[in-house]
Amino acid sequence: MKRDAVFQQTFEAMQKEPGVILFTALQWISERSSLKRLFTSHPAEYPVGGEKTVEISPGWLGTVIEDKEPFLAANPEALREVFSDSGLIHQLGCGAVINVPVLDQQHNVVGVLALLDAEGKYTQESVETAVSVINANRAELVRAFEAHTTEIPETSENPAKDTA
Repeated sequence: MKRDAVFQQTFEAMQKEPGVILFTALQWISERSSLKRLFTSHPAEYPVGGEKTVEISPGWLGTVIEDKEPFLAANPEALREVFSDSGLIHQLGCGAVINVPVLDQQHNVVGVLALLDAEGKYTQESVETAVSVINANRAELVRAFEAHTTEIPETSENPAKDTA
């Protein structure tokens, strides 16, 4: 599908610069204060459809969702302060994260792209590079996020909620 091809192309661009081991595209659902995973480079560990309720640090929520600014955790200690799944993140060889909100034309957050790589890999320059890649593809990314439904179908097959 075209919408997921946009996420794949963005992942491939991010692999080149600033670099990424684990990449996810998370749709922001303001009605539920949650993030729904639409794309992942690691489907076994982070399946598509999983939802992260925003039970993460107020600092992350304030930075990425409220202030609409990128978030950088450059080392495992910073990751542990924010993400409850830091153990799994470490097992995948990651020790740093960049989260960048994707904003529509009205400046609303429609999604968040998460880039994770080895400890010490990311700097403020890495954040700027990631933002540049997103800005170059913003219209396509917004359409890709908006193409996905935000409703949860009432079935017993819904994926379990993650905690972030």
